[in-house]
Amino acid sequence: MDKHTVLQVGGSLERAVKGEYNLDMRAILKEAWQQTLKSRISINLGLLFIYILGLGLAFALGEYFGGLTQLISSIEIGNEQLVIPDDVGQKINVIFMVVAIVQCPLFAGVDMMGVLHSVGIKTKASMIFAFFKRSSWVILCSLLSSVLIQLGMVLIIPGIFLAVSLTLVIPLVIEKRMTPMKAIWLCIQATRFQWFKIAGLYLILAGAFSAACLPLLLMASSGAAVIGVMIFLFAFTYLAPLFFNVKGILYREIFGMQLQSKNAQQGVVDDIFNA
Repeated sequence: MDKHTVLQVGGSLERAVKGEYNLDMRAILKEAWQQTLKSRISINLGLLFIYILGLGLAFALGEYFGGLTQLISSIEIGNEQLVIPDDVGQKINVIFMVVAIVQCPLFAGVDMMGVLHSVGIKTKASMIFAFFKRSSWVILCSLLSSVLIQLGMVLIIPGIFLAVSLTLVIPLVIEKRMTPMKAIWLCIQATRFQWFKIAGLYLILAGAFSAACLPLLLMASSGAAVIGVMIFLFAFTYLAPLFFNVKGILYREIFGMQLQSKNAQQGVVDDIFNA
């Protein structure tokens, strides 16, 4: 009879809420980059499908509302500001909302791909569909997080604090099977201890993304615009997986994961959790 042993990898919920974890920014970036070189294809294919699905859904909804081209042409520029008719604005808001809701569980799958990479588990692009059982909680959690961040942005600083603190909330809902409110509260409790390091990592990634945009902006008005687009897309195929792998490592180091090991004497990990 096979013996199953549960292995704790990284941090834990108990230590996280006490701030008993340490984040080495340089080590995290180095590990995330190494993971990106090995696993970027699965994340990129997953993201490509999500964006194509979102684009197709937006066009379909646009046609339902009389045509996406017609909606866009209804937007006018007056006094250097966009003038959007009320009915057009409502239709555009509905399109964005539906697309966001449909894409939300799929992006959660990409989040979990980064988490799995952090514990050495290979992933496939099809994994974006693997956590649909938790999709209702994921959507609710995303909506609550967005509302809290937008409310916080009224005073700016609370909004920035929440925007950084809540980046790891979705894996808690999926991997730890938490309710949205519990996951949000736990995220705020745990990340406050090393908030500046987490924010620093995201700032570095944002800086790299901005640098990747420079050739596109500089060449946009010239005959070499296509080259600028190609450079940006090439850089994006590395930066997007890097972002999700950084998040995965942060989740592992702060909250940890429990892996189910079969025949632990041989050191073979067969399963993780049932999402």
